[in-house]
Amino acid sequence: MNEELPLEVEFVDRVDAIPPEAWAACFPPPLEGRFWYQTLHASGLEDQFQFLYGVLRLGGRIVGIAPCFRHDVPLTLVAPAPVAFLLRGAALAYPPAGRLRTFFVGSPCADEGTIGLAPGHGLATVIEPLARAVGERARALGASLVVFKDFNAGDVAALRRAPGFTLFPSYPGAVVRLPAPDKDAYYRSLAHKQRYNLQKKLRRSTAAFALDTQVIARPSDGELNDILALFLQTYERGRTKFERLNRSFFAAVREQPEARFIVQREHATGRMVAFMLVFVAGRRVINKFIGLDYAVARTHHLYFRLFDAALDFAYAAGAGEIQSGQTGYSAKLELGHHLVPLVNAVRHRHPVVHAVFSAVVRRITWASLDDDLAGWLRAHPERDWRIPAGAARSE
Repeated sequence: MNEELPLEVEFVDRVDAIPPEAWAACFPPPLEGRFWYQTLHASGLEDQFQFLYGVLRLGGRIVGIAPCFRHDVPLTLVAPAPVAFLLRGAALAYPPAGRLRTFFVGSPCADEGTIGLAPGHGLATVIEPLARAVGERARALGASLVVFKDFNAGDVAALRRAPGFTLFPSYPGAVVRLPAPDKDAYYRSLAHKQRYNLQKKLRRSTAAFALDTQVIARPSDGELNDILALFLQTYERGRTKFERLNRSFFAAVREQPEARFIVQREHATGRMVAFMLVFVAGRRVINKFIGLDYAVARTHHLYFRLFDAALDFAYAAGAGEIQSGQTGYSAKLELGHHLVPLVNAVRHRHPVVHAVFSAVVRRITWASLDDDLAGWLRAHPERDWRIPAGAARSE
């Protein structure tokens, strides 16, 4: 990057305000690029998010795209349990007391936060002017908090260059490698206990509950209704809720050529009982969202049946890995996923409040974020991950 030319940052509120060739250069596969942000814009999520894009120019040429969004975050999502209880009561009397207007850099439901950069440009060289521009835009939108959301741990050194931000661990991602040449190789790659337990669950489920599996490129309207109902069942059972998807989202995403729906139906009745929305991104298959019928999900190990079908799909697509995202770690670890450390960087506009935020988030660890992770780490303490010493705070 030419250090003599100043980096210019312009914010736009439409995907199509950025040339397709810039999207292609800045978000090549396996990143979720233009198709993903088009989908979000077509989904009618304005009641939850305001989407913006920082367009990074050097000498008039686009060298980067920074997806951003404004969201009024429920404080109960981040507050300790006793404080969350008080906030819920306060919010009943005064709703704004329960929310904090926040400006995020990243995506509300991408597996990792990414600032897409053209070849030859690195995050470390753009982070300072971008952080300044983001702070100014946040202030204009009335957001007192700025967060770089779910960035890869490899970005820690670059994020430290953003002045005034405090770094802390986020929910890790989960990825499973798919050794060549076929699904049998995946099973052989599992530890003996993992393989034994998985195959036992699949045998018992198959014997008790016959399923028909289908991969659909464009579900019908009736199928979308079933998919949404299954998604909402799973969403309501989630411990951590951020975005709430609607029918418009699924109607929009079915139009994208990267999207496929792995659908499973009860053989005897034809009733849809499970689905997985996946994206094919280069040699990566992204397990984006799932939905299960919880009347039979636990007794018949539907999650494992669905993942087994996703393995068939991924191998047929020539994929080398499946990315399964955050949370739900217990089942993912059973299936041989490894954890991908992710990082948040936060800065509050008011120094005193920022100092309080910093003191709180410095105590966050994988174990404090998730009970499944805490239990796994007790058995595997050597697998814990912390932000490297000296990287927690940017001065």
